[in-house]
Amino acid sequence: MPQMLKVSGESKDMTLDEIEKFVKCARGAEVPGDWPVYAEVSTSGKIKQLEISLGDEPEKY
Repeated sequence: MPQMLKVSGESKDMTLDEIEKFVKCARGAEVPGDWPVYAEVSTSGKIKQLEISLGDEPEKY
């Protein structure tokens, strides 16, 4: 089972600071910049959760 980096907002929706932290963590884990990032969004279009694969290949959903 591939490992995933998954981040949720502390409140209902993610902030720009939380998104920046997610990107820094993914870069620190040496995730290639061209891998897809998956997001769960609210009905109003706000980001609730971000997820990216940490394995040898990007996870396909």
